[in-house]
Amino acid sequence: DNKKIVRVLESHSPLSGLIAENIKLERKTTTEQFDAMWSSSLTDSSVKGKPDNQALDFSSRFSGLADILDVTTKPIIFDADNGGRLEHLPFTIRSLERLGVSAIMIEDKVGLKKNSLFKDQTGAKQDTIKDFCKKIELIKKTRNSKDFLIGARIESFILGKGLNDGLKRAKAYSEAGADLILIHSKEKSPKEIFSFSKTFRKTKYYKPLVSVPSTYSKTTESILIKNGFKIVIYANHMLRAAYPAMESAAKNILKNQRSFELENKISSVKEVINLIK
Repeated sequence: DNKKIVRVLESHSPLSGLIAENIKLERKTTTEQFDAMWSSSLTDSSVKGKPDNQALDFSSRFSGLADILDVTTKPIIFDADNGGRLEHLPFTIRSLERLGVSAIMIEDKVGLKKNSLFKDQTGAKQDTIKDFCKKIELIKKTRNSKDFLIGARIESFILGKGLNDGLKRAKAYSEAGADLILIHSKEKSPKEIFSFSKTFRKTKYYKPLVSVPSTYSKTTESILIKNGFKIVIYANHMLRAAYPAMESAAKNILKNQRSFELENKISSVKEVINLIK
């Protein structure tokens, strides 16, 4: 309610969390910064060298979250994939609240995870509305504070089920207790998510809308605001920026058999030493 859109940056380590915490851009009349952090299952898995199929368990991810929260203060949204088994959800919620996480995002898929950005979604299955609502209701019942937000991620467009299915699910999830609705898309244009927002924002079931513009990255925040979105998540960009930089540095050392040629492309030792105060 305090601003037009909440800007969220993926953070997969305490160091990336510190960047999200401290980076600012001064404009003539405003200061641009990130409002919150996204704990991504994709980037957490990648940092551990594991595939993004829930091979990395929640306990390992909680440990990483604790390290980030030790050195940062901004809210964290936890990407919980489909939330796991219903029986395990209370433990997950209690652990996240105890750590200081501010929100959970669960997606309405079932079975072994398949990343939603893959073109081929063969074998991916969407949960029934009834069963997914049970997860939302259980989280609502378990959480200690209403300030711990429940996000419902709808995969209807990802799985080719279309607008009406997405709207039907949004209505049900909103009634079940979701505080946020994330309508996901892997298209290069935001056209389909804007068709969703145009209708959903006019209904009595409206909850703040979340966008993850990984594939439609040309879309600016001002356009998202105009189309009714209240949160934008840059969901994997910190790791995607770090990997090619590290790979390039390693190749540079191999090529020159020394690190001198790399020095003007990387942080100085002094800068790294003084980074943490």
